[in-house]
Amino acid sequence: MTKIDLRTRLLGRLIGMASVTRRSEEQIIADQRRVIGHNPITDLLLGGIAKEVGVQNTTAAGADGPVQVRIYRPPTQRETPPLVVFIHGGGWTSGSLDTYDWFASSIARDAQAVVASLDYRLAPRHRWPAAAEDSYAATVDLIGRGVELGADTSRVAVVGDSAGGNLAAVVALMARDRSGPAIAFQGLIYPATDMTMASPSIDENADAPILTKADMLAFRGHYLQDQNPRHPYASPLLADDLSGLPPALVQVAEHDPLRDDGLRYAAALQKAGTAVRTTTYFGMPHGFMAFPRISRAVPQALGELCQELRVALAAWPAGSGAKPSTSSRTSSGT
Repeated sequence: MTKIDLRTRLLGRLIGMASVTRRSEEQIIADQRRVIGHNPITDLLLGGIAKEVGVQNTTAAGADGPVQVRIYRPPTQRETPPLVVFIHGGGWTSGSLDTYDWFASSIARDAQAVVASLDYRLAPRHRWPAAAEDSYAATVDLIGRGVELGADTSRVAVVGDSAGGNLAAVVALMARDRSGPAIAFQGLIYPATDMTMASPSIDENADAPILTKADMLAFRGHYLQDQNPRHPYASPLLADDLSGLPPALVQVAEHDPLRDDGLRYAAALQKAGTAVRTTTYFGMPHGFMAFPRISRAVPQALGELCQELRVALAAWPAGSGAKPSTSSRTSSGT
């Protein structure tokens, strides 16, 4: 295995000091109320809003009331851009619009798309399926507001990382099962796809930086509590039927307990007839895309994601039935 560089190991130790395993439910809920915002220190770690990207705050209809949404518009556009619905990570218990400003705005700039970043309800106050139903309901609402958003909502992708990757995959499943809306592409960045925790990489990387096996157990407990981990809207990998889903890009990290969740889901999608591109980023831990100033693989991974989005949303409008070619690759992340 490729070694993790010193900066990333140090970051992992820092994050480990605030591990979810050290937080009570009351502390997690109190943390959710804190506003991270932007300052030189947070922007150095998490990145700031991409230059010249337009930003607007609004709301969308969630499953049980409005959810906050942040809209990012590309600086230049020759035609009405497509819509990318972005769903943030954070183990279903953390993450916010502010902490994902860099990621969402960078997609808007580089994929030339209108990006709508969702702030769904968080566990443990709101357990499964609140986050999944919010994400689906908000996606439906946003797609119906194309003129208002200045987006071509006949061309839509869902993108998410980690818990957000789980939710993006679930939204794609729900859209198929509930006869819409049409989604042309799904970008899944180190997604959680099997809540039974059956992937071998969980034990292989049990003590990895950023995310450990103990963290995963805690996140699952807060999100699902005693609910069925095999339900496909919690564990999309365990759905009986994965046919008819949008083409996908699945990006995973070598030193990630969730690595095999992503690889197994990609293989299952391919077996069901969906075109999938998979990339393993060597030397990278879980969550590396959230730290653009520290993780060396970020430019390459962001470039790959945005290129796939541009191609899929330009050439294969939702519902056309056309697909990109299937491929699998690895990257050193250097």
